[in-house]
Amino acid sequence: MATATALSSSFKHHLALGLRFPQSCRNGARISSFRSFTVTMAAMSTTPLEVCVKASVTTPNKVGDCPFCQRVLLTMEEKHLSYDMKLVDLANKPEWFLQISPEGKVPVAKLDEKWVPDSDVITQSLEEKYPDPPLVTPPEKASVGSKIFSTFIGFLKSKDPSDGTDQALLNELSLFNDYIKENGPFINGEKISAADLSLGPKLYHLEIALGHYKKWSVPASLPYAKSYMKTIFSMESFVNTRASPDDVVAGWRPKGIMNLANSTSF
Repeated sequence: MATATALSSSFKHHLALGLRFPQSCRNGARISSFRSFTVTMAAMSTTPLEVCVKASVTTPNKVGDCPFCQRVLLTMEEKHLSYDMKLVDLANKPEWFLQISPEGKVPVAKLDEKWVPDSDVITQSLEEKYPDPPLVTPPEKASVGSKIFSTFIGFLKSKDPSDGTDQALLNELSLFNDYIKENGPFINGEKISAADLSLGPKLYHLEIALGHYKKWSVPASLPYAKSYMKTIFSMESFVNTRASPDDVVAGWRPKGIMNLANSTSF
């Protein structure tokens, strides 16, 4: 089992204790990867939350390409929580993981001594348990951009250039562009919220997969959507939790498109 203990990126701004985690450490056959952070004593005293996420298929001891796993990690980062990632090889699921998640899906997080599946449930539970800083998206805004991911998959899977799947995606992105123009820079205005943390990883997959497999990119005629993506992708919390482009490309290979739905928890 590969694990990686991470402290939310905000902790590195605190200089009360100049302590850094090593890039890696060995304990017998187990290898754990750590990001380097300067942390406070308060951070050190916090018991990390345990979360099972998809492991990279291209790089050992790195997080894989599941956008739903990244959503959970982003939530933990933005709430300044420490967490212990358990990296799961979904092509060869270990027995300990199947005992935690009988359906074999990720993400799964341990909250109040109970393993909780599904990114929707996990992020809502984190909001209730750790309300500060708040990430709640008002109900009337929660569905903004919610159809982009499904239309992206439809276009990516399509083998018929005239079936309209590209236009369906463009329509959804245009609606999103217009919304951000009037209400941005984030879905809930000036502050990032849960809806952004859900949509951001999906747009990251869209950009990489469509660029690789379709030679397609979000057009310049949608500047607010493009600016939104650039802003989200450059956030430190996003950089800390994103999959490598190679993993995204591998995850969306034609034979793997349907496997994503079967191996991850939406």
